[in-house]
Amino acid sequence: MSLPVLYSFRRCPYAMRARFAIAAAGLQVELREVLLKDKPSALLKISPKATVPVMQTAESVIDESRDIALWAFQQQDPAGFWQPLSETAQQQTLNLIAETDGEFKNALDRYKYADRYPEQSPLAYRQQGEQFLQKLEQILSSQSFLLGNQPTLADIAVMPFIRQFVMVDPDWFNNANYPQLQRWLNAFLKSAIFKQVMQHYPQWQPEEEPVLFPKS
Repeated sequence: MSLPVLYSFRRCPYAMRARFAIAAAGLQVELREVLLKDKPSALLKISPKATVPVMQTAESVIDESRDIALWAFQQQDPAGFWQPLSETAQQQTLNLIAETDGEFKNALDRYKYADRYPEQSPLAYRQQGEQFLQKLEQILSSQSFLLGNQPTLADIAVMPFIRQFVMVDPDWFNNANYPQLQRWLNAFLKSAIFKQVMQHYPQWQPEEEPVLFPKS
């Protein structure tokens, strides 16, 4: 296997996290874009759970986005997204990821798909998610990024989920009292790496030539 293989789905925030880390680390992988309603047998074979992203390296299969990101920065980290961080900063990063993937993702799902969760109103679910937004706004009120004045794994791990939350009602967010979070998010959305990460790829077909990410 000349390159690691990444099974991905463009709009999934977990898969976005993995692609961001790979691009930020300056690595290249074989990208296999899948449709969640039409998962390929090759993916099911290596990961029975079959949720994207899944990374297959020569040594192992990694099926958690956080672990794919850590793997990427352990290979190389030219921009200092992870390796130069202190032990305390690394733990803060892991804590933010856990909070994003736990309580915030729970509120996000219910806010985005409120019709599936009629127990509470969309507003109630949005307010639950706003607890995390308020925390990030406070952090960003004194620094440019979540761990200081340089982007780190914390930022690229959390950002896709904030983006998804905002996309439920962009007009509300753009007029809400989150000026620092708006600044932070917009900086990523306008960045070259975001355009690279969000590029469209056709659904993977086993018989076709491998697709490289990022493109050379």
